[in-house]
Amino acid sequence: MSIRLKLTFWYSIVLAATLVAFGVAIYFFVNINTYSEMKERIRTQALQIRIGATLDFSDFGVVPSTIQDEELYIQLVKYKQDTDQFERTSNLIDYQLVLPYPEPTSPDLRTDRYVHVKVKNVSFLVYQRPIKQGNEVLGLLQVAAYSGKEEKLLNELRTILIFASVVVVVIAFTIGLFLARQALRPIESIIRASDRIQNGSDLSMRIPREGPPNDEMGRLADTLNGMLGRLETTYNGLDEAYKAQRRFVSDASHELRTPLTTIRGNIELLEKMWLPLLEAPQPQDKLEDGSDRLSEGLTKQEQQAQFTREAMQDIAGEAKRMSSLVNDLLSLARADAGYEMEKTPQPLLTLVEDVARRAQLLPRTAEWRIGDLSVLQDVQVNAHADFLRQLFFIFVENAFKYTPSGSVEMKAIRSANQAGIVIKDTGIGMNNAEIPHIFERFYRADESRGQTAGTGLGLSIAKWIIDEHEGSVEVATREGEGTTFIVWLPIAFPGSSNQL
Repeated sequence: MSIRLKLTFWYSIVLAATLVAFGVAIYFFVNINTYSEMKERIRTQALQIRIGATLDFSDFGVVPSTIQDEELYIQLVKYKQDTDQFERTSNLIDYQLVLPYPEPTSPDLRTDRYVHVKVKNVSFLVYQRPIKQGNEVLGLLQVAAYSGKEEKLLNELRTILIFASVVVVVIAFTIGLFLARQALRPIESIIRASDRIQNGSDLSMRIPREGPPNDEMGRLADTLNGMLGRLETTYNGLDEAYKAQRRFVSDASHELRTPLTTIRGNIELLEKMWLPLLEAPQPQDKLEDGSDRLSEGLTKQEQQAQFTREAMQDIAGEAKRMSSLVNDLLSLARADAGYEMEKTPQPLLTLVEDVARRAQLLPRTAEWRIGDLSVLQDVQVNAHADFLRQLFFIFVENAFKYTPSGSVEMKAIRSANQAGIVIKDTGIGMNNAEIPHIFERFYRADESRGQTAGTGLGLSIAKWIIDEHEGSVEVATREGEGTTFIVWLPIAFPGSSNQL
């Protein structure tokens, strides 16, 4: 519910409660004033009537037959006769009316009281005075006055108050809704401007100011504009720094590739030239007891050869690792720069089979299994072939890296118009809490997995390639049992309809 409706509802509820309280007070006041004179009149008349011991009209202070006020009706109820009897004034007899009276044991006979009654749909206000001898009730004197006009007046007043309250609340709700809308219009302008800034990412936009200088909405707009100004300045500074960082990473990656390629080439040449010589058997001298003895010069030569061999292997390994890191950084720099791949229809089966064949040559300690790939027959995807190969190699190398024993399997599945490449291993697995983070840059899993060399960039590059191909990836893992990655790619040409 919007603030406008909330304010209007609260305003209407408060107004309705006020009108109800005001209406009840008016009705109560009018009711008291309407009946007060009538109550006083019939009570005075009742007090003037004195009943004799025989409970008849023989000892009235005012004889009923001589009462000139025809609007007063008097009835005497006798409870001490064999049957309940009553005597009435002539106006009750003429109209054939009998005022209702309580039973002799009723609690209504304890004290004098006023009651509203209806006789043949005629309204009366009755003053009842019990006639007692000690604590015993002998009879009941009732003096009544016609109250139809007053009751009608109060009914009409009640109807008017209810109808007027409803009309006023409806009108107030409508006007309040309009006023709330007018009062909150600057907030709607702020929301629309904020949405345009959010959707357009244009921090140079400002919220238009409405209202007088000291208006709260105007001050809010000024505050937000000031905040947007600071955000724009900060964002532009960060954006420039980020662009400079991306340029540095891209340029550094390009610049490092050349010397690293040279280093790797020279090391490979040296390994081909010198390792056979360094590993050749050396002449040995025999001692008199038949044991081998290396001369002092040959021992030093052998040690030098060993050191040289280890140094060349270390240089070659580090150069290879640095080349891989530089290539990963270059790929991420391309992703950050908004690099768009040139994609063409590619036969997915041929591409996956090429990856499966070349994966056999990767360094590994686990068994490499190639599962059923037949569902990819005649399936084509709109892809960049080199990047797609890199994507699959990342998952396969990752599986080999974290599977010291067991097996790594690659197979294919189909679902609707998507092809899935499954890379499943029986390695060390992961904790499920790590899954949301594995595609983050430089993220490495727990320390036990940190024993395996890596930079934490491979899966980030894989996620970028998947996103560029409008695909998705599923991950299922369990510690100590292995991990399964399923790479889903949209099929450009469905081809065969066989599905798994």
